[in-house]
Amino acid sequence: MNDDSELSVLRERGAKGDGDAVDELIELAAERGDMDELRRLSDGGSSTATDQFIELATELGAMSELRRLADQSNTTAAEQLMGLTAE
Repeated sequence: MNDDSELSVLRERGAKGDGDAVDELIELAAERGDMDELRRLSDGGSSTATDQFIELATELGAMSELRRLADQSNTTAAEQLMGLTAE
């Protein structure tokens, strides 16, 4: 099975509420630095994905993404954004 089909299977399982599949998607996305996948999982309600997304966005200096989350009252994103703007 190739990576794309594995990801498709994991996404399908995750969409059906399989928490293990979501965890695996988060781990894979974090390893690959896949902001789009982490954003999708975060927007889907996964707090773990949100944490990973914030970490990656901070590493990459993705201020617009941190600002978007901060505007949604995410205090961690707001703190990271303040840290980046203070540098």
